[in-house]
Amino acid sequence: MELWSLTGNSQRLDGGAMFGNAPKALWSRWIKPDAENRIPLACRCLLVKDLDGKNVLFETGIGAFFEPALRERYGVVEERHVLLDSLAEAGLTHEDIDAVVLSHLHFDHAGGLLAAWEEVQAPRLLFPNATYIVGAHHWHRALKPHPRDRASFVPELQPLLEASGRLELVEGEHAQALGEAVRFSYSDGHTPGLMLAEVAGVVFCADLIPGRFWVHLPITMGYDRYPEKLIEEKQAFLDDKLARGVRLFFTHDHDCAVAQVVRDERGRYGTTQEQPEMRGQVA
Repeated sequence: MELWSLTGNSQRLDGGAMFGNAPKALWSRWIKPDAENRIPLACRCLLVKDLDGKNVLFETGIGAFFEPALRERYGVVEERHVLLDSLAEAGLTHEDIDAVVLSHLHFDHAGGLLAAWEEVQAPRLLFPNATYIVGAHHWHRALKPHPRDRASFVPELQPLLEASGRLELVEGEHAQALGEAVRFSYSDGHTPGLMLAEVAGVVFCADLIPGRFWVHLPITMGYDRYPEKLIEEKQAFLDDKLARGVRLFFTHDHDCAVAQVVRDERGRYGTTQEQPEMRGQVA
């Protein structure tokens, strides 16, 4: 089994929104903002090659499905579908992927399921041979979003997934398509039913912990639905991963893909053994 961190399309978003109630004087020491107060964010995916004979992709990033005006609004940097280039560097195409695991269906995590935008072309799904794996609780949220996060979903995506005939909704710790090699847990603080996948000693943190700086308990995003609940979930999550030596995989950290969690004598969480990428790491 090989683990790869794959670069997808990147974004620049408002630093204040990304760090919630943390003051700029604090977060700007961690990530330097540009003149428009935006910070660089990755949309990183995890590829596991030969997981019981399957190529499994954890998330697809934001992709390039936005038309130009929306691409500008949401700070998407590249016009092309970068994830497809990254898959090629790992020796694969999107047709080679057997399963795509989606922590949730917000566009910066699931938009890469769609082909790049073309004028007068309807949205269409990529990964034609893959099972699309989504948490059942979150799926219902995506079908009927709350006004608070309706703009975070791609309206065309859910019908396309359903029509594919390859959608698996997961309720427990394991997906039928993946067996016991991947274990799921759930969180509601960012969005109801966020699904967190653990595989080969690595956990995909998704938007529970977008990057190293959000490991600090009080740090949440302005996009989180229930920040106090998220902090409680994050503490239990980090305690478990620390006790078991499970590494954290970050999707939005602009220059760190994976790290080990630590806790100091005052009980504050941090990271060590930080890696900018994984390229065929054997598990």
